[in-house]
Amino acid sequence: MSPLPKILSAPAVADVPGAIARFHAIEASLPGNDGIVWFTRLYRSVTEAVEAQLGAQKFADPACLSRLDVVFANLYLDALRAWAAAPAKAPRAWAPLFAARSTPRIAPIQFALAGMNAHINRDLPVAIVTTWQELKLELREQSPEHADYLKVNTLLAQTEKKVKHWFDTGFVGIVDASLGSADDRIAMWNVGRARDAAWVQGEALWALRGAGFLERRYLETLDRLVGFAGRGLLVPLP
Repeated sequence: MSPLPKILSAPAVADVPGAIARFHAIEASLPGNDGIVWFTRLYRSVTEAVEAQLGAQKFADPACLSRLDVVFANLYLDALRAWAAAPAKAPRAWAPLFAARSTPRIAPIQFALAGMNAHINRDLPVAIVTTWQELKLELREQSPEHADYLKVNTLLAQTEKKVKHWFDTGFVGIVDASLGSADDRIAMWNVGRARDAAWVQGEALWALRGAGFLERRYLETLDRLVGFAGRGLLVPLP
């Protein structure tokens, strides 16, 4: 029996090392070809890079970025927990990845991109608003916190070679034959642009704070749109 249910029953992670440890546990609990593993492995690697930079004091407001990382990680764990308990109650943005995780002829890179799509386009705006509210910060560009947010894009770029190496297994011949050089171009997706868009979505949610019905409807619509995009990323290869 998989130890994943026990892992998911644990309390929310409280810090970045705790998030990394939880990701390691999820990876170890599932078969190596599980789509959830491919995304979690990528996410864990990026989180480790951020942790290293936090320790080196490379950010203007490390407390804010650290808290953002924790809130962000817990949204992924919450989605996975919800899916395991009752798939219909999980965020729609995550449903394509979780439902297709064992589908044959879906390349590892597709699973990773589908997870990034859900986590950045749906979860990151929510994490931004939650974190800034908790820390009583004003969400605005040209701030130290926004500059730190942009620095993470550089860390993502620095993991590109490692990510390509991971994806050069198993399905690489099929991916090359089907997508040609496109697999190199999308190996890190357009993550910088996605994160820029997530910040804008965060600003929209920030403006809708306290709007009740309208705020909920906005997030529901975003959730559905991100789920639609995720299904497109997970079409099995011929």
